[in-house]
Amino acid sequence: MFGTEPNAFLARESGRLKPGWKALVLADGEGRNGVWLARQGLDVTTVDFSPNGLAKARLLAARRGVTIHTVLADLRQWDWPEAAFDLVVGIFMQVFDPFAREAIFVRMKRALKPGGLLLLQGYRPEQVAYGTGGPSTPENLYTEEMLRADFADLSILTLRVHDSVIHEGNGHNGMSALIDLIAARLP
Repeated sequence: MFGTEPNAFLARESGRLKPGWKALVLADGEGRNGVWLARQGLDVTTVDFSPNGLAKARLLAARRGVTIHTVLADLRQWDWPEAAFDLVVGIFMQVFDPFAREAIFVRMKRALKPGGLLLLQGYRPEQVAYGTGGPSTPENLYTEEMLRADFADLSILTLRVHDSVIHEGNGHNGMSALIDLIAARLP
């Protein structure tokens, strides 16, 4: 659905990553981002609610010669580890309503070790007009103001709003209204 190559934003940030880091990849679907991180030398746990998606993720990992830990869970009910990860990644995980999203954001921050890094990319409400991927529900999409408020307790390193053409399988293809967040949990 979204291809087998990593998300372009995640790949661009490879210089921030360190081999050996423990990484948590949320709503990773068929594993393209988690497998790519494992190929960079990270110890990856990927979480998704789809058994079929996780089976494809394990197959992709095997084909690429890496191992990932897979967890079948709904992020709203998962027993999240605390202060366990050097990196938490959320790419286009916008299936959650605002109430669930707020709780997931809190848990994402708690899952980070002190000094840990959070990478988040999503669609902005303007994406609905483009129709090139993502949910058609504007309240599930991110705004700059929302992310600044929700991650104010982290050190925001980058918060970038942009329209860019992406090609990530059939699911995300064409001009897109994007927002990128890079933040660190204070030590």
